[in-house]
Amino acid sequence: MTVYIDPPNWPGHGRMWSHMVSDVSFEELHAFADAIGCPRRAFERDHYDVPSHRYADAVAAGAVEIGSKELVRRITLAGLRRPKHRPAS
Repeated sequence: MTVYIDPPNWPGHGRMWSHMVSDVSFEELHAFADAIGCPRRAFERDHYDVPSHRYADAVAAGAVEIGSKELVRRITLAGLRRPKHRPAS
């Protein structure tokens, strides 16, 4: 089980955000998010948006810290990337 998180470099709604993904399945990602108390409404197409104040919680629970480009590369290779223009299957 591997869940990845990028640094909280993404601004929005007055705070900074990270993206959290799985390179295995959305089921794995949802289970991990549930375990750390991340609400399902934070899921957007292929990732969870995690506020900067919850970043350390995700890492402490086992999320692997990687850069944003590597995060996108891994979910793309896993076939889990869902860009805005591509609907979920």
